[in-house]
Amino acid sequence: MSFSHPAPEPLAAAAEAPATQVLVLAADALRARHLAEVEELRLAIRWATVQGHPRDDRDPMVSPGGDGTPEVREHAIPELAMARETHPATTRALIADGLDLVHRLPRTWAVVETGGCEPWVARKVAVLSRALLDDQVRTVDRAVARAIAGHAPSTVLELARAKVIEADPETHRAERERERHRRYVSLSRADEFGYRHVIARVGAGDAAWIDAMVERVAEILSATMGHDHNHDELRSIAMGWLARPLDLLKLLLEHTDTTTGEVPAWASDHLAETVARITTMPARRLAQLRGRGRLFVHVTDEALRTGVGVGRIEGVGPIDVRQLREVLGHADVTVTPVLDLAHRRRVDAYEHPETVKDHVWVQTGGDCFPWTPRSATRDGVDYDHAVPYDDTGPPGQTGPHNSGPLRRRHHRTKTHGGLTTRVVGPGRHLWRTPHRQAFLVDHTGTTRLTDDQAESMVQAIDDGVELYFSCFQ
Repeated sequence: MSFSHPAPEPLAAAAEAPATQVLVLAADALRARHLAEVEELRLAIRWATVQGHPRDDRDPMVSPGGDGTPEVREHAIPELAMARETHPATTRALIADGLDLVHRLPRTWAVVETGGCEPWVARKVAVLSRALLDDQVRTVDRAVARAIAGHAPSTVLELARAKVIEADPETHRAERERERHRRYVSLSRADEFGYRHVIARVGAGDAAWIDAMVERVAEILSATMGHDHNHDELRSIAMGWLARPLDLLKLLLEHTDTTTGEVPAWASDHLAETVARITTMPARRLAQLRGRGRLFVHVTDEALRTGVGVGRIEGVGPIDVRQLREVLGHADVTVTPVLDLAHRRRVDAYEHPETVKDHVWVQTGGDCFPWTPRSATRDGVDYDHAVPYDDTGPPGQTGPHNSGPLRRRHHRTKTHGGLTTRVVGPGRHLWRTPHRQAFLVDHTGTTRLTDDQAESMVQAIDDGVELYFSCFQ
């Protein structure tokens, strides 16, 4: 199914239009956007339909949507993601929401199709109601369909949450129990000034105690730093103290009034015993109380020597070298020599030695799957042979000339989903899909290629293998 709408007027014409016409154009633009998002959902649903049957017994099927929605070939989802220039998880969510709207929320979908509401609100309702059975979700569908075209998104979503609980209170209680296991703490990417957000999902009680401790430390710091920092800044600095328990304990003890005999609110019943034990511990044992982490920092000798320049922290981003002291603090630092990417590193075994892994990672700059963020860390990465390793093949099959870092899910998709790759230059990976899409992933990002361009690139590599390998020597 397709739709059409009038082409937008040129910007100059809109600028000269009277106020009432501008308002009409704004309303038309809104509707056009709604209908464009509807078409994206339709295409995702259509792809799920044509990929709804396994190719063989080893082709896994998944159910992205809720109860009552059809299955989809798992390895077909990344190919649609490539066409949409998104991460596979984003496209999987689009398919799930589309299937839920068509099969589980048909009344709501009918409103969405007309362009009379925000599609993202309907998609959020699909997510909120996904745990309900097919016959239970009708309660949500009826209520939302009546409200979604005329009420604010927050009102619609509040109504949807209420109806989800009403439709299945026992499942809601079970979901609430499962939510206990979905608590987490994560870090955002660093901004251009080297600051990050600490994002946590904790119990309400723990949150209150953390907030109280941060506030107490901020109050103490205000005595020495308050003239140069506002209260929010001091709370941010106080957050860092929580990672240094010994320093924090010393700070609290130094600023606790012991003359009153009152026990401070932050002190536990066994504080005296804990302090006595700490005072008898050797320095080496005390050092082990600090948390352990690992950061890969790339910085030049000149930047370190002059204090001018930019370093790069894997998984964090670029940072002014003058902030390294702030980031690393009192951490133990291991300095490793610069990795010469011009060196030809190849081994005859299937396994990648650490030196080869380092070479491949630094040369590629991250996960080499199309449209995947390059900001991830090395944890959980597989090093995949672009041309599959052959036990009876030639020597030197494992090396930067035939390897790329992939997250485990991306590795599975490449292995079982009919995707092929070739390393077509240092840090350059050519991908081809079963439906003849082609993408080049390199330091510039992901670039879509024509089939002829991809074929020419592969032919050039096949015809000039020795010339290509020479760039690693």
